[in-house]
Amino acid sequence: MEYYEDIEVGDVTEHGSRTVTKAEIVEFATQYDPQSFHVDEEAAAESPYGGLIASGWHTASLCMRMLVDSVLGERAGMGALGVDELRWYRPVRPGDTLSIETEVLEKRPSESDPSRGHVRSRVTGYNQDGEEVISWVGLGLVARREAGE
Repeated sequence: MEYYEDIEVGDVTEHGSRTVTKAEIVEFATQYDPQSFHVDEEAAAESPYGGLIASGWHTASLCMRMLVDSVLGERAGMGALGVDELRWYRPVRPGDTLSIETEVLEKRPSESDPSRGHVRSRVTGYNQDGEEVISWVGLGLVARREAGE
């Protein structure tokens, strides 16, 4: 288990990859973001994107899943206080393979709760060509070790 004390500012970690399918793009968008360029191939072809693209929220969700499956599943995480600087740089299309990396930007002990610390990290998602598709800065809460552990 990784605790607050194990995390170092400047740490950069890569977190797997995932290929996005047309079916999941349409399924997610149909339920949560039913804009035509996410759900209708013909309309998407006529859009400025020239074809079907994933919702940015879907892209963020896919990246979050990769984080949970890698680092967050092994971290003494206590949730998060929010996300800053969320950006979508380029569309994610069917067949794209996403990968992500995190960089620890800052950490500090909690002033209100000595059992946890705050960790600011930049999450960046890339497509198979190494192009940025998404990024955000998250403020995570991580448990501190008990005295004597």
